[in-house]
Amino acid sequence: MILTALVAMVRKDLTLFLADRRALVMAFAAPIAIASFFGSIFPGPGASREPARVAIHLVDQDGGAIATAIVAAVKADRNFKVTTSAAAPARAAVRRGASAVAVIIPPGFGEAAGRALFAGRERPQLELLYDPSRASELAMVRGVLTEHVMQAVTREVFSPSSGRVFVDDALQRIDGAGLSPQDARALRELLTSVQRFYDRSAAAPSPGFSMPYNVREEPVTARTGAVYNGYAHSFAGMGVQFLFFAAIDLGIGVLLERQRGLWKRLRSAPVSRFLLLAGKAGSGTVISLATLLVSFGFAMLVFGVRIHGSVVGFLAVALACALMSSTFGLLIAALGNTPGTTRGLAILAVLLMVMLGGAWVPTFIFPAWLQQLTVVVPARWAVDGLDAMTWRGLGFGAALAPAGVLLGFAALFGALALVRFRWEEA
Repeated sequence: MILTALVAMVRKDLTLFLADRRALVMAFAAPIAIASFFGSIFPGPGASREPARVAIHLVDQDGGAIATAIVAAVKADRNFKVTTSAAAPARAAVRRGASAVAVIIPPGFGEAAGRALFAGRERPQLELLYDPSRASELAMVRGVLTEHVMQAVTREVFSPSSGRVFVDDALQRIDGAGLSPQDARALRELLTSVQRFYDRSAAAPSPGFSMPYNVREEPVTARTGAVYNGYAHSFAGMGVQFLFFAAIDLGIGVLLERQRGLWKRLRSAPVSRFLLLAGKAGSGTVISLATLLVSFGFAMLVFGVRIHGSVVGFLAVALACALMSSTFGLLIAALGNTPGTTRGLAILAVLLMVMLGGAWVPTFIFPAWLQQLTVVVPARWAVDGLDAMTWRGLGFGAALAPAGVLLGFAALFGALALVRFRWEEA
C-alpha cells in the first residue's frame, strides 16, 4: 500500500515534468549550453597548441642597442601580442582594457643597465603600467621580460665592441662604490680579466646570458592516458548548478501546492508526511539524475569527455548528488514562506554555493583560507567527486568520500525538512 502510493506520487511528478517543455529546456539544454561555453574557455592542453597571447604595449624611449634588442625579443615571444607606441597611447590602451600591461623603456636604460650589471648601483627602472583586473598577467609579463632584458644586456656588455666601455667605466667607479678593500680588489681583478678577454677575442657579437636549463612538462593523472579535458570540469560544475536550480523549482512547487490547499486535503488521506516528502524526493532525484547523465552523455559524444576513473564511482557520486539536491529542495519548501520571497533567497543561496564549490572556476584559484572554508559546501564535494571520476582517473575509493558526504548532506536536509515542514501556510 505504502509502496504503491509512493510510486504513484513519483509517476505523477515525472509526468508533469515531461509535459512542461520549458522545464525540459531548462533541465537539459541550459546546462549543456553553459557548460559548453565554460569548457571552451578552459579547454585543457590538448585542445590547442597555440597559447593565448597576452596583449601588451611596448614603449621604447631609449632607442639604444640594448633597448632595440629587448623590443625585438619581446616581439618574437609567442606569449605576447605586442603593440609598439608612444607612452600616452600605451597608457590609454591599458586604461580602457585593450592591453594588460604597458612596458616603458626609459631614456638611457640600456647604458645604465650595463653599468649596473657590474656595480649593482643606480639601477634603471622599467615602468610597467597594468590593468588591475589582470594582475596575474602582470606577473607573467614581469617574469618573461626579465629573461629578455638579461639576455639583451649581457649580450651587449660582453661584446668586445661596446663591452669595453662598460668595463672601463666600472673600473673607474670601483673606489667610490663603497666596497670593502677585499671586494674592491676582487672586482678589479675580474674586470681586468674581462679586458684581457676582449683583447684576445674577435669582434664577434656575444650571445649573452641564456637560461641555463630546459623544462620538460608532463601532465600527471591517476590513470595512464587520462588527459585533462576542461569540458569535464565545466559539465560537472554546470550540472551541479542546474541540479540546485531544479531543487529550487521542486521547493517552489511544494509551496505552490501548499498555497492552493493541496497538502491540507492530502492530510486527510491515509498518507504520512514522511511518505509525501519521500515521494517528492524520489521524483526530484530521478529528474536530477537524468539531467546530470544526459549532460555528461552530450559531453562525451561532442567534446570527448571520458570517465577515466571508476564508472561505478561516477554513478555513485551522481546519484548521491541528485539525492542531495532533491532534499535541498524539500528544505527550501520547509523553511520558505511564500513562493515569491522564497525563490529570491533560494537563488541567492544556490549561487553562493556553486560559486564557492568551484562550479564556475576551479577552487585552486581561490585564496588558501577560502579553499579550506569551502569543504562545508556540498557543491564542492559534488564537483570534486565528478572530477575525480572523469579526467583525474581515480578509482572507486576516491568516490567514497564525496558520495558519503553528499549522502550525509541529503540526510541532514531531509531530516530538517521533515521536522520543519508545515501542512498549511503560517
